Amino acid sequence: MNQLDALKQFTTVVADTGDFQQIAQFQPQDATTNPSLILRAVQQPQYAPLLRETVERFRGRALDELTDRLLVRFGCEILRLIPGRVSTEVDARLAFDEDATYTRAERLIELYEAAGISPLRVLIKIAATWEGIRAARRLQGRGINCNLTLLFSLDQAAACAQAGVQLISPFVGRIYDWHKQRAGSQWDEAANAGAADPGVQSVRRIFNYYKRHGISTEIMGASFRNAGQIRALAGCDLLTISPALLAELAASDAPLERALNAADAATMEIERLTYTEDDGNAFRWALNEDAMASEKLGEGIRIFAADARRLDALLQAA
Repeated sequence: MNQLDALKQFTTVVADTGDFQQIAQFQPQDATTNPSLILRAVQQPQYAPLLRETVERFRGRALDELTDRLLVRFGCEILRLIPGRVSTEVDARLAFDEDATYTRAERLIELYEAAGISPLRVLIKIAATWEGIRAARRLQGRGINCNLTLLFSLDQAAACAQAGVQLISPFVGRIYDWHKQRAGSQWDEAANAGAADPGVQSVRRIFNYYKRHGISTEIMGASFRNAGQIRALAGCDLLTISPALLAELAASDAPLERALNAADAATMEIERLTYTEDDGNAFRWALNEDAMASEKLGEGIRIFAADARRLDALLQAA
């Protein structure tokens, strides 16, 4: 049994890509996309026609509508190849606007429904800002399932759980990047690998917190830099993995064992964090006190917003 097949015994494997032609060979349950992945895909010759067809069919519509239609087009193609769900992201430029996030999420679901896709097969990705979490609470109340992304802290995870979101995506690799950059020449790669990786440790804390307190929100580790991070999180509810790392796991026959177990968390002493609907200031202060989480959240929003602007330019030029 290769490591990818072994991982599937403990964890739901998700493909993290906009390149849907690569998906089928790995047989993932779900798939995730983001603005950067879609931007990368439409610049490849095999996917450029999807962008042109979308613009030609809906020429004259608002630019934000064209973007959403393109995202849904990719999502529909992906859903032909997987049995589960696809995650489609709301424009990161709306990360601090609760009402606009809610409205765009509604439209994405409406576009999927118009294409014959059940809302149960779609997760709406939203940045885990306070405004994003509040929008997700409202969407979940309507039966629209959400994936809260750009998540770097237990405080974000606790607030998402209290909002009743379906799934969170804690970012392993970007946490690793922050600590490595901060350490500079003092960074010891071997000492910070596997279970000692700071990104892995962050997801483990969230996993243990959720399982200790009986929280049903799914945890999907994301943003991996190496296969060792993935192996160290075997047993997490879901892991979303790039095609390159999926291929690396599939090529290895080395043993892979469960690293996370809900039963182990049951007896842990872990304080319950509470962020009610009116606790925005407390949430923002807790996030501010976590330099890594606040810096990486802001940086992630900026990166996704920049790629959204590049995608806008391609749509306008088509």
